This record gives sequence, C-alpha cells and structure tokens, in this order.
Amino acid sequence: MKQEIHKSAPAGAVYGLGLIGAAIYFISHATSFWMGVIGFLKAIVWPAYLVYEALKHLGM
Repeated sequence: MKQEIHKSAPAGAVYGLGLIGAAIYFISHATSFWMGVIGFLKAIVWPAYLVYEALKHLGM
C-alpha cells in the first residue's frame, strides 16, 4: 500500500482557528439569537469575503 502524505494540514489548522476566532467575534457581537446564527454562518465563509475584498482592492 502506498502511504499518502497530506501537505495541507497546516492550512486546515489555520482555517480552523480562524473559524473559531471569527465565530467567537461574531457571536459575541450579536444582539439576538438569530443574529448569532447569522454570525456563525458568516464565520464559516469569512475567507471568501477576505479574498473578494483583497482582489477588489487590488483591482483584479
């Protein structure tokens, strides 16, 4: 059997920590239960917003 080596493990850890940090931030600033739910959903997709804004800023 061939052993598989996963080289993206550090990226997964960074994304996981970012997800936890974003969730804590958004939920702590929520004013109601549903705003907390929306905050959690935002925490899941925050990298997409980051890349979009970076590309927009760079004019690409």
